[in-house]
Amino acid sequence: MFEALEKRYYGNYGGIFVAETLIPALSELEHALLHILPTQEFQAEYNYYLQNYVGRPTPIYHAKRFSEYVGVNVFLKREDLNHTGAHKILNALGQTLLAKKLGKTRIIAETGAGQHGVATATCCALLGLECVVYMGADDVERQKVNVERMRMLGAQVVPVKSGTRTLKDAINEALRDWITNVKNTHYVIGTVYGPYPFPQLVRNFVSTIGREAKRQFLAQYGKLPDTVVACVGGGSNAMGIFSAFLDEPVELIGVEAGGLGIESGKHAARFQTGKPGIFQGAKSYVLQDENGNILDTYSVAPGLDYASVGPEHAQLHENGRVFYTYVTDDVAIKAYQTFTRFEGIIPALESSHAIGYVLQNAHKLKGKDILINLSGRGDKDLEGVKRYLSTRGEQTL
Repeated sequence: MFEALEKRYYGNYGGIFVAETLIPALSELEHALLHILPTQEFQAEYNYYLQNYVGRPTPIYHAKRFSEYVGVNVFLKREDLNHTGAHKILNALGQTLLAKKLGKTRIIAETGAGQHGVATATCCALLGLECVVYMGADDVERQKVNVERMRMLGAQVVPVKSGTRTLKDAINEALRDWITNVKNTHYVIGTVYGPYPFPQLVRNFVSTIGREAKRQFLAQYGKLPDTVVACVGGGSNAMGIFSAFLDEPVELIGVEAGGLGIESGKHAARFQTGKPGIFQGAKSYVLQDENGNILDTYSVAPGLDYASVGPEHAQLHENGRVFYTYVTDDVAIKAYQTFTRFEGIIPALESSHAIGYVLQNAHKLKGKDILINLSGRGDKDLEGVKRYLSTRGEQTL
């Protein structure tokens, strides 16, 4: 499982771009990555909770009716079946266990769709840690059910009303908190982003997805999938499943949020119109104007609504190992509705972007076995989808 990065960069991307106040905490965390995380004691405790608390391994499922509908063999890695309903608990559990071993008593986190916030609040309740979750005010409105779940679990949810009132601004507030309270507080970053060692730390925890998927697919079907597809916001679920296939002859496709369309400017497709820059502690692709000002982003899926992307994804884009594309809100919503009706599984709007790619490109995928990382369940999105449809004169889901 364990991997460390000798340099703090993935090719040209990554690094540490933070206030001096945070350097000791990041050094402490890098030491934990190198000397605590790989120990037998830590791995045994982590794996105990994965099996008996989270409910792993999650299965591979052949979506037969949807496959017949699109004319392509579609398989799912069922991360929606994790405790708390998404892949996010893999990282939240790992980081909170590590924070407790470092003597931290207070945990902070950011969240967009709410799934990382719920996972972090859950782990803090499990381990007896104080929890504060920063969430953009617009996302608080869009994800009311997850906000109530976090509060029920004992977390303080702080709506962030500055800027775009979404994930970017929640991260800004969390970073300010961490700088102020760094001695007793650990910041559980929710994706493969941020200053090193966060991208590698999170990658280590979510790589469980890919290792399981590779082993399961081989055991069940006697071969590897031809193509693996995952949605890409910050990039944790995609990096989790891609990591096991990077050295295999498997096509890897990352699907970003096309929002209202690339030409509209209301999207979060960093590899389509972004360019390299430094943002919130790391160098990666960033949606920015000619003066380096961060552009507003938009997606119907709160978890994809972010101006940058994990630095390892930037490297994989640059070297061509992963093909990054996008689908629009309309395609994702259609996928959400269609998949639910054919399979009885409600996918998260984030995951619906990956399903939407297959729905939209089925004619190009004929004869292939496609493995989609179903990163979370979509109960949280029901009200948002209803609102989206009502604005277009549609009355039903």
